Amino acid sequence: MNRIFGTSVSKKPKPSLQDAIASTDARVASIEVKVKKLDGELARYKEQMSKMRNGPGKNAIQQRALRTLKQKRMYESQLAQLAQQTFNMESAALTTENMRNTMATVDALQASNKEIKKQYGKINIDKIEDMHDEMEEMLERANEIQESLGRSYAVPDELDEEDLEAELEALQFDEEEEGASYLADINKVPDFIDEPPVELSETPTHEALKATG
Repeated sequence: MNRIFGTSVSKKPKPSLQDAIASTDARVASIEVKVKKLDGELARYKEQMSKMRNGPGKNAIQQRALRTLKQKRMYESQLAQLAQQTFNMESAALTTENMRNTMATVDALQASNKEIKKQYGKINIDKIEDMHDEMEEMLERANEIQESLGRSYAVPDELDEEDLEAELEALQFDEEEEGASYLADINKVPDFIDEPPVELSETPTHEALKATG
């Protein structure tokens, strides 16, 4: 039905801002070519009038030059308008791009904020405090156990160094006395011997040699 009445079902997509800028730039380039052509004509008219005397022929050339100059001014006005339009569209495109980036940043921050809230919602502060208290109590118990295991049973808590030095000197004196008495006991004659032993000289006597001979 739509084809009968000459309408198309599919609509063409609307031109984007970048498409409009590209189209305007093409128009500017086309007008600049025309302005350059008019500049050439004006230069030729000027050269012709410089070689002609005043009269109908020179006046005709002058009228052509005026029309060419008016056309050039019209094109230059269009160039100024198109340049302003291009500037406005580029500014709008830049603003749109900045806004798009801003919205992307806002969306990222919102998603991050939501995730942070979700993660923090799983944390129970009271349980963390209880865990710290239990750890502290366990460390105190461990220290008490270590102190108990490291306690000495036979050594008094406080010892006087002077008393220890005096006791050490007494021990050394007792050892010296025991050594001297031990040597005296070795040289002492036992009680069951009536006479002391006779000491023999190292070299045999003459009488001893005869007895053996």
